[in-house]
Amino acid sequence: MTTLQSIPFSDLTIGQQATFSKTLTEQDIVLFAHTSGDINPVHLDKDYAEATPFKQCIAHGMWSAGLISAALATKLPGPGSIYLGQSLRFVRPVFVGDTLTVTLTVKEKHDRKRRVVLSCSVTNQAGKEVVSGEAEVMAPETAATHPAPHLPEVSLT
Repeated sequence: MTTLQSIPFSDLTIGQQATFSKTLTEQDIVLFAHTSGDINPVHLDKDYAEATPFKQCIAHGMWSAGLISAALATKLPGPGSIYLGQSLRFVRPVFVGDTLTVTLTVKEKHDRKRRVVLSCSVTNQAGKEVVSGEAEVMAPETAATHPAPHLPEVSLT
């Protein structure tokens, strides 16, 4: 069983880092479109996408940003973190098969309400940045270990 470890505010240090990686699949794009309602054809219609500057379907920018949320929730500070805000800049397109890695770096700590500002960089498998920004979270007060929830299988028909 996989476990998740939360890092309390008191244990966070400026410059501390964590990473999280995931490879984009076509199913990820379809599921994101389905759950978000964003059915822009640039994400879903190959013929349409061929006529764009990208020449192929691209991921939703917010799918890539969602990986930042996953990194905050599972790595740094981890479970119990409360997401308060995010700035984002989408730098490059993301394509099916790209492996994205989020790097979070603790930039600032504010004792009031255990607030932490983290710089966020998302890079592809070539090391090129695709998303950048900053997140603000309220870090957990105490350290804890949590079992990772089991997600049911999802299939598209």
